Amino acid sequence: MAELHEVLAGVGPRLRSLRHARAFTLAQLAETTGISLSTLSRLESGRRKPTLELLLPLAKAYGVPLDELVGAPATGDPRIHPRPFTRHGQTFVPLTHYLGGLHAYKQIMPVQPGGPDVDGRLEQRTHEGYEWLYVLSGRLRLALGDRDVILTAGEAAEFDTRTPHGFANAGDRPVEFLALFGPQGERVHLRARSVPDPS
Repeated sequence: MAELHEVLAGVGPRLRSLRHARAFTLAQLAETTGISLSTLSRLESGRRKPTLELLLPLAKAYGVPLDELVGAPATGDPRIHPRPFTRHGQTFVPLTHYLGGLHAYKQIMPVQPGGPDVDGRLEQRTHEGYEWLYVLSGRLRLALGDRDVILTAGEAAEFDTRTPHGFANAGDRPVEFLALFGPQGERVHLRARSVPDPS
């Protein structure tokens, strides 16, 4: 019973975190799901008990399985079954189950209409958090404050998202990259095993 209470208590924060990660407003979500704005707000704050009638349309809108939406206890299978979604013309493939803390995505950005975007001012935004990027293929333009860099396959970047930033495809084919984002400013900690020097 205590485990059930713990799962239910975690639903509200999970829903809020997922909505922020998907860049939805409460009004947009209400329009997509048919659930009233006040009900969505009470669900996220924990003042409304989650029911199947409310959770099913939310799982569909977010493109996640119901057990992931509510944070059901793990069944022992570590595999992730990502459900891609599209936002601002980009495809996002979630690579993490957990909807709080660090988020990991594979992002696919199509070729810019009119050709590669390597000139001109990019729209930049700021928000709380910390981000790490790794380019898998293509060319990614990263505008970071008054700096502008082109990242190619095998290159990585990390930055505090309170710094104004923006992205664009700087190539003639889609750019694919991995993005790790910590909404509370968590930095990525990578561990590397030391390899003995052969000499």
